[in-house]
Amino acid sequence: MNKTSEEYIDIVTESGAPTGKVALKDDAHRNGWYHNTIHLWLYTKNGEILLQQRSHKKSIYPLLWDVSAAGHVDAGESLINAAIRETREELGLLLKPEQLTKIGIHKHCKNYNNGQIKDYEFHHVFIAELTVNIEELKPDDEEVEALKLISISEFLYLLTHSQTNNHFVGENRDYYLFIVQKIKKSLKI
Repeated sequence: MNKTSEEYIDIVTESGAPTGKVALKDDAHRNGWYHNTIHLWLYTKNGEILLQQRSHKKSIYPLLWDVSAAGHVDAGESLINAAIRETREELGLLLKPEQLTKIGIHKHCKNYNNGQIKDYEFHHVFIAELTVNIEELKPDDEEVEALKLISISEFLYLLTHSQTNNHFVGENRDYYLFIVQKIKKSLKI
């Protein structure tokens, strides 16, 4: 699904509390208004993590590997519904609410493109088991360049060298380590 700049999102405070205000996503990014996003990390029972390579069309971190599915929470939308919607839009995968486990909230504050994009977000982070073959997924080519499953050990190896290997967003190291810890706990390994 092709997203437009006409997406409305709820604005929250610097501590994540609702303000009751709604704004266009582009306005929130231009003005540095805090808002909510979801991150959904998919993993297999064999201990592999599904990574999404960001589309070459993306203005931020094109072609780097990142979260399985992610996106903005629409105005008035619940976090669970946003996670289900974004996963369906980006991967063609329909999940049920009971398949999702919320593992935390990650506050992200970063300016891009010489301050033209002020990305002040709360990532509401979920994990879920991937129960279909990767070949069954239907990635949206506007969002996703490629998909791959990698073992936790390979994930950690690539992360260790992320400052030089152009694989992950190097500055997100602590966040990625948090994700691996939570997936390992879910798998009881």
